Amino acid sequence: MCGRFTLTAEIDLLMDWFEIDEWTDIDLKPRFNIAPSQNILAIVSNQRNRRAGLLKWGLIPPWAKDPSIGNKLINARAETAMEKPSFRNAIKRRRCLIPASGFYEWKKEGKQKQPKYIQMKEDNLFAFAGLWERWSDDSGNPLHTCTILTTKPNELMEDIHNRMPVILPKDEYSRWLKSDEEPEAIEDLLQPYDAEKMAAHNVSTLVNSPRNELPECIEEM
Repeated sequence: MCGRFTLTAEIDLLMDWFEIDEWTDIDLKPRFNIAPSQNILAIVSNQRNRRAGLLKWGLIPPWAKDPSIGNKLINARAETAMEKPSFRNAIKRRRCLIPASGFYEWKKEGKQKQPKYIQMKEDNLFAFAGLWERWSDDSGNPLHTCTILTTKPNELMEDIHNRMPVILPKDEYSRWLKSDEEPEAIEDLLQPYDAEKMAAHNVSTLVNSPRNELPECIEEM
């Protein structure tokens, strides 16, 4: 799964890396312990331009009666997303990029769980494959939410956890965002990322609490 991540890149780098055309009024600060239910940066496309904005992490399907379902839908399994009622419409027409600098996972070691920080070896920025939806309450007030797709682990991650987030190659961002690309045409993107390009190290249990939003969360122990 993917339950915590970081985003520390500055706006100029994000604009350039993701070729963003529209940047909404977002007060972006370095984030060292992003958790579910929080608003996270996401990039969507209408085929003419790319727009960056905030989505609540935890997808709420349009048909949901109770928005608390979003707490259970922070991740979507890539293998079944095209069939699941919660995700099948979003994966057809509402795909997004979720920028990240790294993510956390917990490895079980005896009775303890050791948090680890995973990042790219060369770049301080990458993108998760995400899906988004628009939900409205009884008064018609809209809420835009998202989920992160996961897949089987690569060689680095299989020693840590049995799932990992889907990380998209930079040259495939456009294909992922194209709403006229049917899900079957982008299945090849829903694969484990190249383990040779990634690295992991132990970090403090500070990250266990989302209240700890500190640079020390990513420091190697």
